[in-house]
Amino acid sequence: MQKIDSHQHFWKFDPVRDSWINEEMEVIKRDFLPEDLIPALTANEVIGTVVVQSDVSEEENKFQLNNADNFDFIKGVVGWVDFENDNLEERLAFYSHFEKLKGFRHILQGELARDKMLQPKFLNGIGLLEKYNYTYDLLVLPDQLQYLPKLLAAFPNQKFVIDHLAKPNILNKEIDRWSDDMKKVAAFENVHCKISGMVTETDVQNWKKDDFEPYMDAVVDSFGIERLMFGSDWPVCLLAASYDEVVEITTSYFSNFSKEAQNKFFAQNATAFYNL
Repeated sequence: MQKIDSHQHFWKFDPVRDSWINEEMEVIKRDFLPEDLIPALTANEVIGTVVVQSDVSEEENKFQLNNADNFDFIKGVVGWVDFENDNLEERLAFYSHFEKLKGFRHILQGELARDKMLQPKFLNGIGLLEKYNYTYDLLVLPDQLQYLPKLLAAFPNQKFVIDHLAKPNILNKEIDRWSDDMKKVAAFENVHCKISGMVTETDVQNWKKDDFEPYMDAVVDSFGIERLMFGSDWPVCLLAASYDEVVEITTSYFSNFSKEAQNKFFAQNATAFYNL
């Protein structure tokens, strides 16, 4: 089955810029470039990817768009802009000339102000995205889910997607509060969810496929198959699992779903969401 990977990264490792990669993450403390990913894509019938920013700079956009120009399998780029800058609309207009620039993301999970997404200047920035048909990736943690209904309600025509199921605490099997909050968020039909990043939210040495099933059950129940998409989170996933193993977790889980449902989850939903 042909697939679209809705969430992966590239970087040229820089110890200062990439200081989030700590000593325990030695396996990803190096360059990861498009040519490094091709064998895994070929082996897993992945025909296209969406590369997502990992650095908060416009230099990141230039780097990823250059990668996208040089490698056809990169179908879309989720970049970064300063949503609180007075020149935001000028920057969005500039990026509108780059066909593969599909949307933007800010690393909300790391903000001291947990409700950063509701601050007036940030909201004003979000409000400009629809004009340029840009998507917005929500990188949040479970404690921030409580703020999303207000954001989603304010922009009913804006396309949002939650990255990594909002990173539930799979290690400690915390699910009830997260599941309840996700259900409230999923009530807004303009928000989607990526089933990605799960392997790094549990015991990276000793996980098993069963660990993830309750969390996938919860998002399938809340979002329905129409608003879910596959993402590998490569190369971050390598802290816990190979690309093949990440694919296997989801292909195994969805194997009992109809072919139509599988095609939506693995390709069609991401293609439609990001206009690939």
